[in-house]
Amino acid sequence: MKADFDSIPVIDITGLSAPDLAVRRAVAEQMGAAAREVGFLYVRGHGLDEALFEDVLAAAKAFFAQPMDAKMASYIGGSENHSGYVPEGEEVFPGGTIDRKEAYDLNLDLPGAAAEAPMLGANLWPDQPGFREAASAYYAAVSELARRLFRGFALALDLPEDHFEPHRRRPPSQLRMIHYPYDPTAEDREGIGAHTDYEFFTILRGTAPGLEVRNGAGDWIDAPPRPGCFVINIGDMLEAWTNGVFTATSHRVRKVAEERYSFPFFATCDFDTVVEPDPRLVTADRPARYGRLISGEHLFAQTARTFAYLKARRARGELVLPEDA
Repeated sequence: MKADFDSIPVIDITGLSAPDLAVRRAVAEQMGAAAREVGFLYVRGHGLDEALFEDVLAAAKAFFAQPMDAKMASYIGGSENHSGYVPEGEEVFPGGTIDRKEAYDLNLDLPGAAAEAPMLGANLWPDQPGFREAASAYYAAVSELARRLFRGFALALDLPEDHFEPHRRRPPSQLRMIHYPYDPTAEDREGIGAHTDYEFFTILRGTAPGLEVRNGAGDWIDAPPRPGCFVINIGDMLEAWTNGVFTATSHRVRKVAEERYSFPFFATCDFDTVVEPDPRLVTADRPARYGRLISGEHLFAQTARTFAYLKARRARGELVLPEDA
């Protein structure tokens, strides 16, 4: 990672949809440079209709404005695929800190798949007119953007453009609709602590500043929303897959007083995907730096250590993680 980056690169990805491979490669090279040196990038020229974001934002605002008992009717603990309402205090991160936020989590909607693996199955939808339609349309559009970005990152690594596609038939990618309420007592300080994301990469859209990225010198760089742009950041699994060629950069969410909405989409591969350094990216000068893991197992294990309802199931013996066996 560059020790002195002081801003996040902005890349126009219109060319990823061009029929000319050379044009697609030119965009991919820019993406690869950002993934290697910063681990974060803004993308514009993505082609997503702004109305899709406006609709999902309106649906989120209407849902979170309800009384608590109405929201808890869709509590995530009652779902079959880890979807639903996440009240404040449900997530407790390492260190035991509780953040002032609530969320609604959604996955790929797969009715009938719940017996196959955790995080596969039917979404738990709230009884709110228009919510399912707005969230589903946004999820589908961002999933398609993720597909194009996977192809771009493959080209950036000098791999076949469709390298990741066999591993993305039914990925349990998650969309989080997060609400940070107005808090006049909040101090401008660290909220969600420094961390990297578990998945391959994250596609983020938010309504207010607060996201910060740590450069190689240890300085925190603001990554505020930019009109018409998504923030993309490399996750742990893509760093491992690339043997550290791409960087999963630490970031955090700063506490701010103003009300904020944030919509991270955690793009990943199929549950049973084996994640380990690609042999083409392992050399004598860069030996394999990461062990082998199963994508979905790793993702669910990390989730189970964070959410209260999953911790309770584990304590009762209803949930067994690989490390418990």
